Amino acid sequence: MQSMNISLPDPLKQFVDGQISTGRYSSASEYVRELIRADEKRKAEEQLEARLLEGLSSAETQLTPADWIAIRREALAKVEARKTAR
Repeated sequence: MQSMNISLPDPLKQFVDGQISTGRYSSASEYVRELIRADEKRKAEEQLEARLLEGLSSAETQLTPADWIAIRREALAKVEARKTAR
């Protein structure tokens, strides 16, 4: 794991310290990691929503068995990538 140093103004540092003092987080690093994961999830959900809206506005086509195989392969690859990233 690599480290990263950040600078925070006093009010933000106090806020982070307050989050840690609740006992939900054991350190500032744990708190920041959770914030980053939540941001990653939010961005993925935004991308999914954009793709779904794009699909809804496009012309209808029939999915072939090859299409389903490709979709499944791509989904499994993304799941594996997330597992190895952690």
